[in-house]
Amino acid sequence: VQLQASGGGLVQAGGSLRLSCAASGRAFSGYGMGWFRQAPGKEREFVGFIDWRGRMTHYQDSVKGRFTISRDNAKNMLYLQMDSLKPDDTAVYYCAGGSTGPRPEAYVYWGQGTQVTVSS
Repeated sequence: VQLQASGGGLVQAGGSLRLSCAASGRAFSGYGMGWFRQAPGKEREFVGFIDWRGRMTHYQDSVKGRFTISRDNAKNMLYLQMDSLKPDDTAVYYCAGGSTGPRPEAYVYWGQGTQVTVSS
């Protein structure tokens, strides 16, 4: 599976962004998918995941109620809707495939990352 993340940009605090992750290659619909982020000087951290059917999601506490993960298996697309953005959300965001958990090492496939910058 090849993953291509897009949709990042510069937004003011309180604003919204929607990230997309396009998948190609092997059957996308059979894989759990996750979103991770990495801020400068920090380790990559878990944002959330969605199971292969799109019925179960789980989020890091700091984004619960603000971020929503969804997927469209017919279009091989994964999404991350980010609302009420805060400056602390500034990071490079990565989509990942092949697992459903918070540990990045459990994921097999990774996108190239898209920069999200939230200004105060």
